[in-house]
Amino acid sequence: MEQNSSVEGIGFDFGLLRRYPDIEAANLFAHDASDELILREASAALAVAEAGTVTIVGDRYGALTLAAAGVHGLAGLRVHQDGLSGELALAANAERAELTGTFASMTLAAGLLDGAEVVLWQLPRSLDEIAEVANLIRAHASPDVRVFAAGRVKHMTLAMNSVLAERFSQVVPGRAWRKSRPLQLSGPLKEAPASSFPRTEHHPDLDLWLCAHGATFGGTKVDVGTRFLLEFIPDMRPDAATAIDLGAGNGTIAAALAMARPGLRVIATDQSAAAVASTAATALANGLSGQIEAVRDDALGSFAPASAELIVLNPPFHVGATVHAGIALKLFAAAARVLAPGGELWCVYNRHLEYKAALGKTVGPTRVAGRNSKFTVTVSTKPATTEPAGIKS
Repeated sequence: MEQNSSVEGIGFDFGLLRRYPDIEAANLFAHDASDELILREASAALAVAEAGTVTIVGDRYGALTLAAAGVHGLAGLRVHQDGLSGELALAANAERAELTGTFASMTLAAGLLDGAEVVLWQLPRSLDEIAEVANLIRAHASPDVRVFAAGRVKHMTLAMNSVLAERFSQVVPGRAWRKSRPLQLSGPLKEAPASSFPRTEHHPDLDLWLCAHGATFGGTKVDVGTRFLLEFIPDMRPDAATAIDLGAGNGTIAAALAMARPGLRVIATDQSAAAVASTAATALANGLSGQIEAVRDDALGSFAPASAELIVLNPPFHVGATVHAGIALKLFAAAARVLAPGGELWCVYNRHLEYKAALGKTVGPTRVAGRNSKFTVTVSTKPATTEPAGIKS
């Protein structure tokens, strides 16, 4: 639960907001000063905005959307959140604030920005994500659009201004406040280069094309932990007919599994809309669309219990910009629920994280399949009985 309540000068009770179903902890909050800056900077524009002319991008848990609706009486808000957990949190927070029906969650596409006159934008850290969103704004929003953006100072760089200046004639920074800084953008440049997303890169050593939209973690690169995990594909439940790539990212693991085992059906899941689109593009680029299904899902929530033979996971070690083990533990629990008796979870993680005990307790007997100077690969097997899970050395 966010520790702050109604914030002076805005008039919205941020204390209503929760992060759930995303990770909740004492050091993780549902809004921060950058949300407040955006709302303050945009206040006059929101006060006169007409229904259907306001778009919100990157709202994490609903602070921007619900304050715009609650304080300014706006409806017809168009909202894009890359993470499904953020979408679910927004819906729950809207119900709590009695603002359900004031907004529509949308994909990052032309319809999100068509004719938009005001855009509220929680700036991401990724320059690629900034470029992809900025391209859509300048191509599809009103020529008179005003963009009110902000981010945490520690995550903002001069390179961001350069990316934005290629797409807007006016990029005006504001004064920093509580470790956040606002930017106002206007004058979309219609002559700016067309969008180059999803981007593609060929990796000859894997014989794979990888594709990535701007918000996809790692872009078109192969994560070094993932690369180590791929060495164990021949050992992963050889009789499995179906595998789940949990947290698919750009689709590296799903594509490598499908290529190595042509008879295997792979379901690639991620809560990131960009990752799901990237994985689908990767599958298409490698001629694997018939084998790989890309699904947007939060921690296997749409999967039936005891339904999976094989799950493969390279868990993130951060929640947003905060290093936190909670997301890995959440995914371990999800895998334990969805694995059938005898099913296997293959996992790679940094050696110092020591997840083996947690995997043994949560999933089932766990052994180290491989280890190098940086990473550990484990395989956990769901017990065939309801006996408490044990740990193998």
